[in-house]
Amino acid sequence: MSQIHSLSDDQVGQELRKMTAFIKQEAAEKAREIEIKADEEFAIEKSKLVRQETDAIDAAYEKKFKQAAMSQQTTRSTVANKTRLRVLGARQALLDDIFAAAEKQLGDATKDAGRYQEILKGLLLEGFYAMDEPRLQVRARKADYEVVRKAIDDAASEYKEKTGKEVEATIDEENDVPEGR
Repeated sequence: MSQIHSLSDDQVGQELRKMTAFIKQEAAEKAREIEIKADEEFAIEKSKLVRQETDAIDAAYEKKFKQAAMSQQTTRSTVANKTRLRVLGARQALLDDIFAAAEKQLGDATKDAGRYQEILKGLLLEGFYAMDEPRLQVRARKADYEVVRKAIDDAASEYKEKTGKEVEATIDEENDVPEGR
């Protein structure tokens, strides 16, 4: 037979304190484990968020850098084009002045018949060399037909002398150059 021992109130209180202390210790250890695990998960999540935000910032920076580079390139191109246009405008103005002066001098060139015939001969020779054809037609103003005929004869003989080829050039009297040109 077994004897049942009954515990005194002090013993029951002592046993309760031991059990309470044990439970508190287990709860504290479990709380530390949960806290450590929570800290680890927080650190992992924090690291992940920091990485994502860093990547987003890097991507935004790269996008802005590319935009700035494109803007700078566009600005450079625009400035270069404006400069080119100014140069072309100045060149065109200069050419216009040269053509106006040449046109004025052309009117004066016909006054000296000998010089005018030499100019025409040179132009005809240039045309003969460029065309390299045995028969050619030349357009001229009606007022210049005689001077042009003499220039054609001189240019044809010089062409034959230089190249050994015959060239026959005539004035296209049906399609003369209008006066003033």
